[in-house]
Amino acid sequence: MSLRHGLLGLLAEGPASGYDLARRFQESLGLVWPAQHPRIYVELTRLAKEGLAEVESHGPRGRKAYRITDAGVAEVRQWLTAEDTDHTLRMETVQRAYFCWLMEPAERKAYLERERAHFTAMAATLRGYAQAKDRGEWGTAPPTRAMRVAIEAGIRVNEALADWARWAEEADVMSDEGFGAAAGPPADPSAAAAPSGGVPGGDAGGKPGGHGRAAGDGGGRAAGRAHRTPEGSGGTAAGSGGAPPHEDEEPTS
Repeated sequence: MSLRHGLLGLLAEGPASGYDLARRFQESLGLVWPAQHPRIYVELTRLAKEGLAEVESHGPRGRKAYRITDAGVAEVRQWLTAEDTDHTLRMETVQRAYFCWLMEPAERKAYLERERAHFTAMAATLRGYAQAKDRGEWGTAPPTRAMRVAIEAGIRVNEALADWARWAEEADVMSDEGFGAAAGPPADPSAAAAPSGGVPGGDAGGKPGGHGRAAGDGGGRAAGRAHRTPEGSGGTAAGSGGAPPHEDEEPTS
């Protein structure tokens, strides 16, 4: 996702000023894509120059309300339906877990307790929003229905992360002297098939060894990449905290 697609999606709901969009971003998209107030103004100017949005009205102190154009609707629909989803994720929680071996036991325990409490509370907050929407308190328009779908994803992700933190506390892998000795299912022989006529555990020319470092390093990096996740979380649709930015005069370039 890019900031422009988020703005175009919000403008598709109706005209809005940069201040309105910053507030709506924080309330509805903060969990998956936090956006700073000045960046929103810069991107709105770009959208207008590219014909994807246009100024609908002018207000006091240089305030401008923008609306999406037909080209803007086509652009956001192209992103939604024809472009591959970017599954790259960033999450500091998991990044810290990757290096938790550098923590003292008491520090690691406190870290996991904080994470579990945070994700449990976030899931509960989102569940409250979901229940309000299910009661029809926010109407039944398509954007509200779509937001309900997104909220459910947020609930489940936060519940899963709370469960993960609870597991990490209880398993205490870092202090478990029996770690690595658990019996498991036999390895899949096909997974060890040698490339280009080589032998399992060897290189293409049949030489044994040489894969210990690759498995350790590559597997670790792959695990790290697989757990990167979006930064932030937020508000009405995704449970962010904090007050919206103050309404200011639109910056001039």
